[in-house]
Order: sequence, then structure tokens, then C-alpha cells
Amino acid sequence: MKIRNTQSYGALLRGLWEENPVFRQVLGICSTLAVTNYLLNTAIMCAGLVFTLCASCVTVSLLRNYTPVRVRMMVQTLIIASYVVIVDIVIKAKLPEISEQLGPYVGLIITNCIVMGRCESFARSNRPLLSFWDALGNSLGYSGVLMVIAFFRELLGFRSLFGYPVLGDWFLPWTVMVMAPGAFFMLGILVWLARYHSEPQIKEGGN
Repeated sequence: MKIRNTQSYGALLRGLWEENPVFRQVLGICSTLAVTNYLLNTAIMCAGLVFTLCASCVTVSLLRNYTPVRVRMMVQTLIIASYVVIVDIVIKAKLPEISEQLGPYVGLIITNCIVMGRCESFARSNRPLLSFWDALGNSLGYSGVLMVIAFFRELLGFRSLFGYPVLGDWFLPWTVMVMAPGAFFMLGILVWLARYHSEPQIKEGGN
């Protein structure tokens, strides 16, 4: 039991930080550009991704011994698409306004490299519970980055957080933050900070 707990903790931690999909692998950049201008939209998108990735990885893991190797990619895509359809239907039914704002990007979760990547590289060769923790770590790590980017983009671009005004009229909104370059700008800063604090620094004159 202790070994299993250690493995689960390691899988969760790797996705959160050590192998963060954005910081380490630079995956899922389309969502970073598309849905991070508002915190609420980003939170809904992230919730959908967490559900899809965790459910897909567990399902792929459960079927790993019954899926022919030749058609595994098609089976994985079908599994992912099924869960994405569920997410899309729920959002349209419960949050129609947000569904219109997100547009086609919910459906594009199907082609998100993070989802397919974890299903192919981890879930198809590991137990369901371990696959769940790996998926949870990667999806939360990815979501955390998107939420931080959305926080600054909405605050500086619209002077609000979750749609509620925070900064007064004295603050001049940064138009660039509501555009794609603003997302690139914030992403670049976060990636630089993450790698700066996690990689060994080479000092001048050092060995």
C-alpha cells in the first residue's frame, strides 16, 4: 500500500510541476491564447479538461488489455470525443452564455495534445488508479497555468476579476492583454520564471 501511495503521489506531483505540460512540454498553447482573457471562461474550460483527461485516461487504462494495438489511437480518440461531447452538452445546457463565448474551443479538447499524450504515453500501459493520478496532476498543472494567465489578462485588460470590477477608472486598461500577444507575453514570463527557479543556475566563473 505504501508503494502504491508513493507511486500515486509521484504521478500527481510530476504533472503539477516536474513535468508540467505547459512549462516543460509547451503543450496546449491554443487554449492559452483562446480562453484566458476571462477568468470564468478559463475556469469552465479547465474544469472540462480535468474531467475529460481523468475520465479518458481511466477508461483507456481499463481497456488497455482489450484494445488491439493497430487501432489504439482511434479507440483513444473515440473515448476522448465521447467525454468531450458530455462536457459540451452540460456547458450548453447549464451555461449557455459561456458556451457561446467559448465557441468551438470546448470541442477542440479532443485534439489537445495533453489529453491524447497522457492516454498514449501513460494510461495505456499503467493501472487505472495510477493513470487517474497522472491525469489529475497534468490537468491541474495545466489548469493552474491557465488560471494565472487569465488572472492577469482580465485584471489588466478589463480591470475586473470574474466579471466584477476591481480597478477603478484611474487605471488605463492594457489593450494588448485582451489580444493574443498578451497571452504570449504572460506565458513567456511564467515559463521563464518556472525554469529559472527549477533549473540549476550557472554562475559566472563557476565550474
